[in-house]
Amino acid sequence: MLRKKRLHDALSKALLPVHLTIEDESSNHRRPGVETHFTVLAVSDKFQALSRLERHRLVNALVEVEFNTGLHALSLHLYTTDEWNKRGNPTPTVPPCHSKPL
Repeated sequence: MLRKKRLHDALSKALLPVHLTIEDESSNHRRPGVETHFTVLAVSDKFQALSRLERHRLVNALVEVEFNTGLHALSLHLYTTDEWNKRGNPTPTVPPCHSKPL
Protein backbone atom coordinates (compact mmCIF):
# COMPACT_ATOMS: atom_id res chain seq x y z
CA MET A 1 0.00 0.00 0.00
CA LEU A 2 1.28 3.46 -0.80
CA ARG A 3 2.28 5.72 2.08
CA LYS A 4 -0.24 8.37 1.00
CA LYS A 5 -3.09 5.85 1.33
CA ARG A 6 -1.82 4.65 4.72
CA LEU A 7 -1.66 8.26 5.94
CA HIS A 8 -5.16 8.91 4.63
CA ASP A 9 -6.55 5.75 6.25
CA ALA A 10 -4.94 6.42 9.64
CA LEU A 11 -6.01 10.07 9.79
CA SER A 12 -9.52 9.40 8.47
CA LYS A 13 -10.15 6.68 11.03
CA ALA A 14 -8.90 8.65 14.03
CA LEU A 15 -9.95 12.20 13.17
CA LEU A 16 -13.23 11.67 11.31
CA PRO A 17 -12.39 14.77 9.26
CA VAL A 18 -14.92 16.84 7.36
CA HIS A 19 -12.10 17.57 4.91
CA LEU A 20 -8.77 15.82 4.39
CA THR A 21 -6.23 16.27 1.66
CA ILE A 22 -2.80 14.71 1.56
CA GLU A 23 -0.31 15.79 -1.06
CA ASP A 24 2.95 14.01 -1.82
CA GLU A 25 5.54 16.79 -1.99
CA SER A 26 8.52 14.45 -2.31
CA SER A 27 9.31 15.44 -5.89
CA ASN A 28 9.60 19.08 -4.76
CA HIS A 29 12.37 17.96 -2.45
CA ARG A 30 14.30 16.17 -5.17
CA ARG A 31 12.97 12.85 -3.94
CA PRO A 32 10.56 11.69 -6.67
CA GLY A 33 8.88 8.37 -6.04
CA VAL A 34 10.16 7.83 -2.50
CA GLU A 35 7.19 9.24 -0.53
CA THR A 36 9.12 11.10 2.15
CA HIS A 37 7.53 14.58 2.24
CA PHE A 38 3.80 15.27 2.55
CA THR A 39 1.45 18.18 3.15
CA VAL A 40 -1.68 17.41 5.16
CA LEU A 41 -4.75 19.60 5.39
CA ALA A 42 -7.18 18.19 7.94
CA VAL A 43 -10.39 19.75 9.17
CA SER A 44 -11.79 17.96 12.19
CA ASP A 45 -13.75 18.80 15.28
CA LYS A 46 -11.38 16.45 17.14
CA PHE A 47 -9.06 19.49 17.18
CA GLN A 48 -11.55 21.47 19.27
CA ALA A 49 -9.92 22.73 22.50
CA LEU A 50 -6.46 21.56 21.35
CA SER A 51 -3.64 24.02 20.89
CA ARG A 52 -1.72 24.09 17.62
CA LEU A 53 1.10 22.13 19.25
CA GLU A 54 -1.32 19.54 20.67
CA ARG A 55 -2.87 19.07 17.24
CA HIS A 56 0.54 18.49 15.67
CA ARG A 57 1.48 16.04 18.40
CA LEU A 58 -1.78 14.16 17.89
CA VAL A 59 -1.30 13.81 14.14
CA ASN A 60 2.38 12.88 14.50
CA ALA A 61 1.44 10.17 17.01
CA LEU A 62 -1.22 8.81 14.64
CA VAL A 63 1.35 8.34 11.88
CA GLU A 64 4.36 7.44 14.03
CA VAL A 65 4.84 4.13 12.24
CA GLU A 66 5.34 6.04 8.97
CA PHE A 67 8.12 8.14 10.50
CA ASN A 68 9.75 4.90 11.60
CA THR A 69 9.65 3.56 8.04
CA GLY A 70 10.96 6.45 5.96
CA LEU A 71 8.58 9.37 6.24
CA HIS A 72 10.78 12.43 6.64
CA ALA A 73 8.48 15.46 6.85
CA LEU A 74 4.86 16.47 7.25
CA SER A 75 3.63 19.99 6.67
CA LEU A 76 0.49 20.14 8.79
CA HIS A 77 -2.46 22.49 8.36
CA LEU A 78 -4.97 21.50 11.03
CA TYR A 79 -8.27 23.28 11.64
CA THR A 80 -11.59 22.83 13.35
CA THR A 81 -14.60 23.24 11.08
CA ASP A 82 -15.27 26.75 12.43
CA GLU A 83 -11.63 27.84 11.94
CA TRP A 84 -11.55 26.50 8.40
CA ASN A 85 -14.81 28.21 7.48
CA LYS A 86 -13.64 31.52 8.98
CA ARG A 87 -10.46 31.32 6.90
CA GLY A 88 -12.45 30.74 3.75
CA ASN A 89 -11.42 27.10 3.26
CA PRO A 90 -7.76 27.83 2.51
CA THR A 91 -5.49 25.68 0.41
CA PRO A 92 -2.10 25.33 2.08
CA THR A 93 0.96 26.67 0.36
CA VAL A 94 4.31 25.01 0.81
CA PRO A 95 7.50 27.05 0.46
CA PRO A 96 10.07 25.82 -2.04
CA CYS A 97 12.65 23.36 -0.82
CA HIS A 98 16.20 24.52 -0.41
CA SER A 99 17.77 21.07 -0.29
CA LYS A 100 20.85 20.40 -2.35
CA PRO A 101 20.52 18.26 -5.47
CA LEU A 102 21.22 14.56 -5.10
